Amino acid sequence: MELSLYVFIIIIGCGVVTILPRVIPLVFLNNIKLKKSVINWLNYIPVAVLSALLAQELLFSNGQISIFNNEKILAALPTFLVAILTKSLLGTVLVGVMSMLVIKLIY
Repeated sequence: MELSLYVFIIIIGCGVVTILPRVIPLVFLNNIKLKKSVINWLNYIPVAVLSALLAQELLFSNGQISIFNNEKILAALPTFLVAILTKSLLGTVLVGVMSMLVIKLIY
């Protein structure tokens, strides 16, 4: 496969666009002492983002809200239960995959 200059520039550009939003805050916030309340608030951002992504994946199907007759929600119930009870990432992933497998075989 031949790597043209155009493809090489696109790859470099994608790398820069991916790295800059991660590096710039680290550089500027490295020497700043943040208040405890700000640090506590920042701790909720990953959970909020993950919840938004998960809710969108679970509740929407073909661009419309689909709560009933939704196999993703059925698979999520035992997965959430295992996650809450065991707090094991591996167990949660395995139960989620197996739940989806069983539901796909039934439907």
